[in-house]
Amino acid sequence: MQQFFRLQEYKVMFYRLLLAYLFYSLSRFLFFIYNYSFLEIDTLFEYLKLSYHGLTFDTAAIFYLNSLFVVLSMLPFGLNTHKIYQRIIFYVYFTTNLIGMSFNFVDLIYYKFNYSRTTVSEWDVVKNEDNLLQMFGRFAVSYWHVFLLFILTTALWVFLYNKVKTTTKPYAKGVISYIFSSVVCFLVMAALMIGGIRGDFKKSTRPINLVDANRHTTKIQHADFVLNTPFTIVRTFNKKSFKKVAFDLQKSEVDRLAQPMKVYSKNVKNKPNIVVFITESYGREYLGAFNDSTLIADYVSYTPFLDSLATKSLIFNNAYANGRKSIHGMSSVLAGIPSFKDAFTSSPYANQDVESVVSILNSEGYDTSFFHGAPNGSMGFLGFSNILGFDNYYGKTEFNNDELFDGVWGIWDDPFFQFMKTTLDSKTTPFFSTIFTVTSHEPYIVPKEYEGVFPKGDLPMHQCVGYTDFAFKQFFEAAKKEPWFQNTIFIITADHTNQIRYSEYRKPMNRLAVPILIYSPNGEFTGVQSELAQQIDIYPTIIDMVGYNKPFRSWGRSLVSEKPSKMAPFIVSSMGQNYMYSEGDIICIFDGKKAIGFYAINDLGLESNLISNRTADMDAVELACKAFLKDYFDRIIDRNL
Repeated sequence: MQQFFRLQEYKVMFYRLLLAYLFYSLSRFLFFIYNYSFLEIDTLFEYLKLSYHGLTFDTAAIFYLNSLFVVLSMLPFGLNTHKIYQRIIFYVYFTTNLIGMSFNFVDLIYYKFNYSRTTVSEWDVVKNEDNLLQMFGRFAVSYWHVFLLFILTTALWVFLYNKVKTTTKPYAKGVISYIFSSVVCFLVMAALMIGGIRGDFKKSTRPINLVDANRHTTKIQHADFVLNTPFTIVRTFNKKSFKKVAFDLQKSEVDRLAQPMKVYSKNVKNKPNIVVFITESYGREYLGAFNDSTLIADYVSYTPFLDSLATKSLIFNNAYANGRKSIHGMSSVLAGIPSFKDAFTSSPYANQDVESVVSILNSEGYDTSFFHGAPNGSMGFLGFSNILGFDNYYGKTEFNNDELFDGVWGIWDDPFFQFMKTTLDSKTTPFFSTIFTVTSHEPYIVPKEYEGVFPKGDLPMHQCVGYTDFAFKQFFEAAKKEPWFQNTIFIITADHTNQIRYSEYRKPMNRLAVPILIYSPNGEFTGVQSELAQQIDIYPTIIDMVGYNKPFRSWGRSLVSEKPSKMAPFIVSSMGQNYMYSEGDIICIFDGKKAIGFYAINDLGLESNLISNRTADMDAVELACKAFLKDYFDRIIDRNL
């Protein structure tokens, strides 16, 4: 039998590819260790089964990233055995693979904040920041152990790579056999790589995507374990998630189910001022007034002032965010536009006339202003506030005192709250003002003079929660002395959640749990409401409270309507790469085409999938979800917001 001339070369190439599989498995194990409490993988068998399914996604990522490496490794004519050429292959291999692996390591930490594997859309979070190097330095200090693990992993990878080297001498036999075998092997390898990237070799099957990870899971969060971050980055690169959905629904049915147009009839003689606080990372877990019904053992509140304010307010203790990032919260609260896989604000359709609480109040003669203590333009807030049409934007530049800059995100909450109050003192009423706070955010620091003043609790976040609560107290104590205070309605919510102490809030649904508090000094709004509520309800609520009686676009509903609403309370958001739509006593998980899970409304952990026993009520909730998504994407893409 004729000798196969390049067998040793191919063995080396496959050895190096297998190393990639080894380190992807290692990164998945580290991902499990760092995020154990969120993933809820309870047995070794379950871990191994999910890891096995993860190999499909690892293969796609590895073959994507190593395409050039494979081509270079298979080039004939003796190039492959040359020392300089092998050095080139070395740098190609590690440049692509370590970039990919770095994304896996990012999610060791970032997953706790995002509850989803990182995608290209994350660039939208940081692209407007002008202190990226400084932020990177702070993260490197805070999470030094992750950086150390990455360095050690890299060192081990390089060591194992160099243990096996290409030594075969070319042209040991005939040239024709050498070329023929090289071509055949290249074609075979090309076919294997195409199949690996697609996920299988079936012509009828589209290339695997992020949602395909759910095929192998019983819990929603397990899909994030099956996936790897290089795959989610590659699969979302240059992809448009904003496109119309092809559901067979007539417009009349969509209008009936989604009710995108609202009109309220409240008669308001003296239009109130409105102040909205979008509080950074201020999950419902931290506020005691919102946890009286949770029965969490040994519960501790870190918000004494807001708890006291809640006794004189209308609070919604079953409210949820419509997204997972700050910019998602801004568009949800102010324009009633939720974000799912990608932020609406980063889509090609954000630059259009958007009917919002700002545009409507502008038309009603309100002075409108947006406050954000970060460097102007941070988080994309300045750009979006301009789209919404705020009369004034007040940021770090307008504050004009860098001595009170926290060095990372912006001006400390307490002085910036006072800056907002002083600015409002000079406003002509009525006014509408929104502030997006900054201090209750990683790296969880407070001004030096307040170190040790607030309980540090069990999480780094707790001290910041206490400080921001103090900032609220200082603001309200100062504001109540002003003539505008008595005729002002204050709304307090959060953009998203953050660090979790109690297992109740690790449940998938509660990872979106935020407070909604409405306070009116005249006592108009009081009590505790446990119906489903969400961020996109705040916009129509404000429109209702100011007595606007013309039709307007809103997917949410007023939380204070005097007349019973024809629209049932509901919430909508994303669960990783899927949609979540909840109404009545049913939670529906929807993959973009069909429902993949139904759960009881109190099954916040999404543990018992009821889809095998579908009911008419489940069908109705799925249909409502489809109607919402159809109207959502149609209006965005048709620029009919």
